[in-house]
This record gives sequence, C-alpha cells and structure tokens, in this order.
Amino acid sequence: MSKNTVLHRVVPVVAALALGGGAGAGLYAGLSGGSSGTTATTEAPATTIQPAAATSTTSNLNQIYKAATPGVVDITVTQTSTGGFGLGQQQSQAEGTGFVYDTKGDIITAAHVVDGGSSAKVRFKDGKTVPATIVGTDNSTDTAVIKVNVPASELHPLTIGNSSAVQPGDEVAAIGSPFGLTETMTAGIVSAIGRTITAPNNYSISGAIQTDAPINHGNSGGPLLDASGAVIGVNVQIDSNSNGSEGVGFATPINTVKSVADTLIAGGKVEHAYLGIQVGDAAGNGGAQVSCVVSGSPADKAGLKAGDVITAVGSTPITSADDLTASVNSYKPNDTVTMTVDRGGSSKSLSVTFGNRPSSASTCS
Repeated sequence: MSKNTVLHRVVPVVAALALGGGAGAGLYAGLSGGSSGTTATTEAPATTIQPAAATSTTSNLNQIYKAATPGVVDITVTQTSTGGFGLGQQQSQAEGTGFVYDTKGDIITAAHVVDGGSSAKVRFKDGKTVPATIVGTDNSTDTAVIKVNVPASELHPLTIGNSSAVQPGDEVAAIGSPFGLTETMTAGIVSAIGRTITAPNNYSISGAIQTDAPINHGNSGGPLLDASGAVIGVNVQIDSNSNGSEGVGFATPINTVKSVADTLIAGGKVEHAYLGIQVGDAAGNGGAQVSCVVSGSPADKAGLKAGDVITAVGSTPITSADDLTASVNSYKPNDTVTMTVDRGGSSKSLSVTFGNRPSSASTCS
C-alpha cells in the first residue's frame, strides 16, 4: 500500500547526552549515468534535421537553474527531545529546503520542516550560513515563514507565479536538497492538478499540484518552478511504496502559500473555514457523501447528517469530496452559505455558518 510521506530528512546529531553524548550522520548518494543513441540514415537534406528543440529545452533549464538557485536555501533545524529510560536530552537535525520570498529576509518553507525546532540555520548557494527565526507556521497548508538577518543586496527573491493557471503537461522543475545534496534540480511535468492531500494537522490541502519531477527527503519546502522559472508550488509530499521518489510528488499551490505567507509576515493569524464532517465520493450521480458529523460542529448545528450527499455549495456544483474540500477552503470563518443536500432521495437546502478551524482535525463521535 502506498503512503503519502513528508519530505524533510532527519539525521541524529547528538544522542543520550546524559551518557556522555554521541554523534552520527547519514550520507546519501545516488548515481546514475550512461547514455545510448541511434544513428538514422535518411535521404532528406541535412538541413531538415532539427535538434534545436532539445537544445532549447536544455538551455532553458540551465537558465532557470542559474537564475533560481541563488534564491533557494538549505534549512537545518535542530530538534531537542527528552529521551526515555534516563537517557536525558537528545537532539536531531531535520533538513529541508526553502526559498527567498522578499528582500526583507523572509523565506518560505514547509511547516513540517521547522516543526518542533529549537533553532534553525539557513545556508545560501555561496556557502554563507546564518541563523533564522520562525516568523510563523500554518499546519493546515503546511506553510511556514522563517526570517534571516541578511543585507537586501545579498538576497535573491524568486518570482512568484500563478498556480491557478497551471495545467497538466506543463513543464516544471524542482530545486532542493534531496538527501542533503544541496542545489539539486530535477525536471518533469505537471501530472495533475486539483489533488487533495493531507496536511500535518490531518486537515485537507486542496488544489495540490501533482508532478513526476523526482523529489525526495530534503526537498520539502523547496520551489516547484514553471518553464519561466516562476514558483507555482511548494514541494511537500510524495506518494510512495518505497519511501522514495516514484514520480508521484505533490506541491501546495503557490496562490495558497502566498496568501498564508503574507498573513504571517504581517503578524496576522491565519484562519480557515471549518465545517466538521468526514466525506467521501458519492456513488451514482456524484456529490460528496457525509460519512460522519463532528458533534457541536457547524455542520451539526446546520442539521447535516451522516448519509447526506452534498451536491452544491452556494451556486457551485459538488461532484466529489475533493470539490467540497476546495469549496469550503474558499470561504472564511463566519461566512454563511446555503448547501444543497440529497437526503434519501429528497433535496434539502441547509444554511451553514462556517466556524474557525481548530488546531487539529476532530474525530467524529
């Protein structure tokens, strides 16, 4: 069975401090090489053979790499925990990726990269390493902002793209630190859009971008770039049987990340609409079928019941659970909307006022 895996890389650095300490590090390297070619004979004039497309693509990737890597950073977070059986404090380091967002020193990464961190360091392409502070995190979108005190002239913010314009088949590139190999670029295409993935707090992130660009542990928080070098997503997960890259990676859409980052940088609190149900795809004519309702939630107060099939939110048709997740995520707490529900073959209209999402997903009673 495959599983979705977050992508930071964790290695022990100090173990069992009460016993005198110890150090360990993991080194990962993957090598591939070799090429094959064929020779074709043709009677057509040589001028009709046009290898320019491949040359152009390679050149474009080179240009993206040169332009983007000064703005991509390697992040090392030290995590301290108390060991059992009298072992005292233990430390580990989580390694991930981030990218420069502005010339004020704000850097975007994934929330799970900095989760539980007692300190963080950022390493730039030129080798300069500086401490970083955590500005804020939002587990519901797996987004975090950290900040470094570096002169604006040394910062290279990446261009922010538009994830709503992304289409399957678009060429993309990922840059990050897989297995600690900093400034690694991989390339592929957008495999699908509008995916729903699970956030660190067990809520759903809607609109995720699926890509076959190889991403691995250490890529988390790094940028997914379009063919012009603009950031369209933040790499956060892989779906894998082997716990490694199998060509099924996911990025939080940059439009979502930008909205969250701007709020965190401004000192605001990120809030998300909360309904309080668990759903699946309905059989037959489609819709989102309610499997259970959290007691006391906005859904409970509105009269939603297990077995209901939600077919519309306001004027937006709902054909699947993913549709419902995306629709709810487009609202804010205290917004009121009419939901169209099929209950036992009869259509009902229910007025729902969204709540403010709790810090972690509640289970149905």
